[in-house]
Parts: sequence; structure tokens; C-alpha cells
Amino acid sequence: MAALLRKVWESVSTRKNSTSSSSSSSSASSSATAPFLGAFDPIPTELLMQIVRLVGPKGAARLRVVCKAWRSLVADNELWIFFWQTQQQEEELHWESILFSDTHLRSGYHIQPLPDLPQLPLMSIYGQRGGAIIIDGGSGYCKFGWSKDDFPAGRSATFLEFGNVESPMYSRLHHFFGTIYSRMQVKPFLQPVVVSVPICHYDDTESARASRQQLKDAIYRVLFDMNVPAVCAINQASLALYAARRTSGIVVNIGFQVTSVVPILNGKVMRKVGVEVIGLGALKLTGFLRELMQQKNINFESLYTIRTIKEQLCYVAADYEAEISKNTQASFGERLTKERFQTGEILFQPLLAGVRTMGLHQAVALCMDHCHSAELTGDDSWFKTVVLAGGSACLPGLAGRLEKELHGLLPPSVSNGITVIPPPFGADTAWFGAKIISSLSTFPGPWCVTKKQFRQKSKVKQW
Repeated sequence: MAALLRKVWESVSTRKNSTSSSSSSSSASSSATAPFLGAFDPIPTELLMQIVRLVGPKGAARLRVVCKAWRSLVADNELWIFFWQTQQQEEELHWESILFSDTHLRSGYHIQPLPDLPQLPLMSIYGQRGGAIIIDGGSGYCKFGWSKDDFPAGRSATFLEFGNVESPMYSRLHHFFGTIYSRMQVKPFLQPVVVSVPICHYDDTESARASRQQLKDAIYRVLFDMNVPAVCAINQASLALYAARRTSGIVVNIGFQVTSVVPILNGKVMRKVGVEVIGLGALKLTGFLRELMQQKNINFESLYTIRTIKEQLCYVAADYEAEISKNTQASFGERLTKERFQTGEILFQPLLAGVRTMGLHQAVALCMDHCHSAELTGDDSWFKTVVLAGGSACLPGLAGRLEKELHGLLPPSVSNGITVIPPPFGADTAWFGAKIISSLSTFPGPWCVTKKQFRQKSKVKQW
């Protein structure tokens, strides 16, 4: 590659010298002609592009400083799409996600329903992506790591890292973030941070809004006291939606203790429409599986072991009655059969586990009915994409079963076009949504709050 770059530079330098030594009249006439590539002029453009692909993104970036002709050649978007595809084949975050983010999310929280689609300079986007710390504080388990990495660097039980629940919010958060920075062995002041805010205080009441703001302000205050340069705090449902490359839809988050159904329009949670909450989450699924296993004299003290069995063996039946009537293939030493799909069935029939609440399909259908009645846009397409999130949402068959139940519950005018998307990145979907935000060419810019901005805003509130 070095030899190629030297050849390019020498050929252009030679042509420039010959051009400068010509007469002023010939110089004026040549300035009107097309830019030149030196000794590479006779080579077809297609072959040149193949050569540039071989030198890689760093070599291509160096070629753009040679002259205008080379800068124009290597600025081709198809070239940088090729670099993304070839260099990120083994990564989870592909160029489609980065292109989605820089098309729809680059301006910050004010997301437009139909954004302008300019010819994005992908070469600039490729080079401007920065790094950040990502902390996804889930209700059960938190994931943390660098945005430049393919996966979270670590994960741990949130309740173990959150400190004494009876201590003040500031102390708990300081202990939580301090533990994560210590495990990552990084100084807080070096990088901006993207923090996922748990889905809580669901109502649109004054007290609920105040509680949500209080939590967000506490997160800002703790991180800025730790000298973090910029903070982006965004709710987990929106991050899961961005991970699916959507800005509008309904996010079904199966959390540790509850399941929430969150309508989002242009990146904003529609709390006035209504967030539905089911008092049944991953912990209840794991506990129910333990009860079923105990009935077969299979006993484990550790819930972690049972959770692993749930994740590895359980699934959701497309038709529960048909599944229960046939001989299901045994697993786990040929001792678990019907238990494998009975566990996930309580999401649709909570009474099987003694829980008096509506089923998942009923909660989503109710949310869709409210969205349809609200008439927030000219059409209903915005809420017909359902994105699943959370570790238990990864159960095989869940997306298909939910879509089938919704078509059976809702009238055709509402159900037509409904699509249920499984967690795009498994249990780490919200973390990858934060990765998409931190990969923006404009990050931290419009998405983050700096310490100065936070203090100015706090002073205004005090006045």
C-alpha cells in the first residue's frame, strides 16, 4: 500500500510540475479541464476502485489529500459501504444500523417522521465516529462496556451493584456507577457516557413526571460529580426501538419483575396514549419453571441455573392446545417435556402461574387500540411494528405467537400490517441501541448534556 501511495503522489507531483511550467494561456485552458489522477489516468475507474478497496479505509483516507480528483474518487459512498460490510462481517453493528442512525438520529431528540435524505458523506461519517462508555442498567442485570467493542465488556446483577436500597438515591447511584468504572478500569473524565434509564413511573400524571425527572437529574448529578464530560440518558424502550432501526412503534420489554408495553412515536414515549404494564416478568417465568421442575423431583437451589435452563430449552408454542396434546421431545436427561413450553405460556395465560393479570397479547392489543383511537398521525402504520426486548423475550416462537394472537384479537382494519420483531440483539438489545447512538458522526453533540448545560438548567429551575 505504501508503494501505491508513493506512486500516486509522485505521478501527481510530476504532472503538477509540468503544468506549472507551461504558459499562462495553456494553464488557464487546462484549469477548465477535468481533474487528473496523474499516471493513473489511463486506468478505468472500475479498476481503480478495486485497487482502492484493497488499500483499505485508512489508505483511502490518505488518498483524498493528494488532489481533488483522488478526493472525489475515494468519496464514493459505495466504497465506504464496502468497507463497512467487509470490516464488520463479524460485528453485531452493521453499516445499515450506522446509516439508519446518521439518517434519522443525527439531529438529536427532535426526530422527524420523514427526515430529509441527503447524499450522506459516508467517508466523513466513517471517520467521525467516536467512542463512549455504555451503561445499560437493566431491571435485573446491567451491561456495560465500550461503544467500539462488539459486545458488552461485563454484566452483573443490578440489585447487587445498586447498594443498600434504604440509602439515598445519590449514594446508591454513586456506588453503582463507581463500581462499573472501577471494573472497566477507566477514568470517568476521559469519555462521554450513554446511560439507559429504566422504564419506570409509567403514568402521565404530575407525580410520575416529577419522579422520572428526579431519577434523571440524580443520574446527571452523580456522573457530573464524577467529572464525566457529557451524559446521554435515554429510556430503554427507545434504545430497543433504535436497535431495530425504527423510530416509531411499540416496544414490549419483558423486565425482571414486570412487562411493559410502550408506544413510541418519532422517538418519544406516548405516555398520554398509555403505557400498559403486566405484573409478570422474567423472575416469575424462572420461578414457574422451578415449580414445574420440582413436580418432577428436579431440584436446584440456584435460580441462575434454572434461568439458564429456561434460556436454553424453553420456547413458546404456536398453538398451546395442539402442543400439549402431542408427545413433545424430552430434554435435560429426558425429564423435561411439556415444561419447556408451559413456562412461556404464562405470558399469554398468567392464571396458569396463579397471576391475575391480562395476557401479553391482550396488553399489546389494548395499547394498539389506544394508539388507533388517539389518531396522532394520518395513518396507523407507526404503531404496527412491535419490537420485543429483554432476555425472556428471546424465547423461540414468542414473536410468531404474539403476532398470531394480535391478528385474532384486533379487527382487520387495525391488525393488517402488524409485524412483531424478536429482540434484534438478544438480551443486549438496549445496549446495542446505545451503541448506535454513540456511533453517530454528530455524537456527543445533540444527544448529550454537558456539566455546564446541566448546571445552567438547574439554576433556571431554582429561580
